[in-house]
Amino acid sequence: MKKEEFIKNYIIDRRGTNSTKWDQLKEKYGRDDLIAMWIADTEFHVPECVEEALIKRAKLGAFGYSFVPDSYYKAYSDWMQNRHGFPVKKDWVRFSTGCITLMAWMINAFTQKDDSILILTPVYYPFRNVIEMNYRNPVAVDLVYKDNTFYLDLDAIEEAIVKNNVKMFLLCSPHNPAGRVWTEKELKDLLGLCRKHHVLVVSDEIHQDIIPGSHQFIPAAVVDNGAYRDMVLTINSASKSFNMASLLHAHAIIPDEKLRAEYDRYCRGINRTEMNVMGLAATEAAYTNGGEWFDASLEVIRDNYNYLKSELERNEPKIHVCALEGTYLAFLDFREVVPAEKVKDFIIDQCHIAADFGEQFGENWQGFARLNLATDPEYVKKAVSNIISALKK
Repeated sequence: MKKEEFIKNYIIDRRGTNSTKWDQLKEKYGRDDLIAMWIADTEFHVPECVEEALIKRAKLGAFGYSFVPDSYYKAYSDWMQNRHGFPVKKDWVRFSTGCITLMAWMINAFTQKDDSILILTPVYYPFRNVIEMNYRNPVAVDLVYKDNTFYLDLDAIEEAIVKNNVKMFLLCSPHNPAGRVWTEKELKDLLGLCRKHHVLVVSDEIHQDIIPGSHQFIPAAVVDNGAYRDMVLTINSASKSFNMASLLHAHAIIPDEKLRAEYDRYCRGINRTEMNVMGLAATEAAYTNGGEWFDASLEVIRDNYNYLKSELERNEPKIHVCALEGTYLAFLDFREVVPAEKVKDFIIDQCHIAADFGEQFGENWQGFARLNLATDPEYVKKAVSNIISALKK
C-alpha cells in the first residue's frame, strides 16, 4: 500500500466520537479550538482485517467465557519473529487490559512497599505514577541531552541503584518521549548493571513496531542472544501500532519459569477476569493481515516528522527537534525561543496546539513539548505554521 492511498482511505475525523484526544480538549486545556497532538493515539482507521474480525466476532452474539486459541499465539509469535527476531513461546505469554496495568501487577508481584524503582527521565509520566500509587519509591535518573539526542548516563544510573538499593527498573524501549531506540550495546550495558546489582527489569516495549528512524529495535529479552531472560519481563501490545487502545488488550512475556510462577501466584489473587474477546480478535487479525497497512502508516509518520523537522529548522533553527528513532512522538526543545516556564502557555494559547509538556515527563524538562505525529499531515502542517507565525509575532 502506498502512503497516498493510506492518507486517502484511512485518515478519519475523530471529533464528536467521544474521543479523549479531541472531545475533552476544553476539559484538559480550557479551550476546544486546538489541534489535538497530545495523547498517544491516532487518526488512523484500523485495517479492514481488524474491522472485519470485530464485526464477525460481534455477530456471533455470545460473549461468555472464552480461551485464547492457538492461532492467536501463532500470529503473535510470527509477528515478533518476523519484525523483531523474537519468536515467543505460548507458555511465556500472559495477558492484561493494558501495559501500565501489567506494570502495576509486576511491581506488586516482585517488590515490597517502600522499595525503590528506577526510571530514566524524561519518561512517560504513568511510569512515575504507577510506582507512587503502589507505595514504592521512584528513583529518577536524567538521560543526557546532547545535540538533540538523549543518551544513558551509566555512572549516574549505577550510583542511583546502589545509593537507593533499587529493586526494579522500568525500562522504556523505545523511549517515550526521548524517541530513542536503544542499541544492543546500550541495552547490554544497562542489563549488565541490573544483573550486577540484582535489579529486576520490566521492559515496556509498546512502541516496538514504530521505528521511523534507521535503528533496529532490539527487545530486551533477545540482547546478547537472550542472556538476560532470567531477569527481564517484557510488556507490549498492538494498541499503538494499530490504534486499538480502547480494546484493552496487552501482553506480558516472561520466559523464565521461576519468574513466571511467581507472577502467576500473585495474579491468581487479584485477577479473576477473562480475556477481552474483542481485543483478542482484533489483535490476531492485525498481526496476521495488517502488515501492509502498518508499513504505510509508518511512512505517514516518518514523512510527518521529516516535514516538522525541516520546516522548523528552516524557519526557526533555535527550536531543537529531538531525533526520532522510535515512537510517533516528537520531542521539541523550545527553551532558546521561549522562556521555559512560558512554553506551555505559548503552545496552547498562541500556537493553538494541544501537546504534552516536558515537566510532565520529569522535573528538569520544562521547556520541552511532545507532539503526536500519527495524524493527518494537514494537522502537522497547520501546527508547524502556527508555531512559526506565533514566533514571528
